[in-house]
Amino acid sequence: MVQDGDFSVFEYVYRDAGNWKTYGIVLLTGFDQSAEARILESLGSGKTFVAEQVSIPALCQKHWKDCGDGPSDMDHAFHEFVCLRLATIEDRESFRVETTLASLLERFSSAAGRWDVRLSPNCFL
Repeated sequence: MVQDGDFSVFEYVYRDAGNWKTYGIVLLTGFDQSAEARILESLGSGKTFVAEQVSIPALCQKHWKDCGDGPSDMDHAFHEFVCLRLATIEDRESFRVETTLASLLERFSSAAGRWDVRLSPNCFL
């Protein structure tokens, strides 16, 4: 059940083929204890998803900047889901709200079983 006044944090990671990782956080309005299970049901193997397909900020540009690298044959279109958790006061002070939890759940549900790597520019690297 979604609780008014609560916020959620969606944590995810971009991991290239060399196992270099860049982490991301999205702050959402709303919290629902069953939401993480609902997200997991919609994911591909390895808890992967296409960020662009669910309007989550892709981490590739940040990854290249942080790693001092650029696009290469080690890059791909998938991000990995880490967790969905209740936001802390620090999260709420550090990040701006991107969307609602309900909206994000709807986008993941719509994409389930139909993840389309062509929606990511990294599909063509």
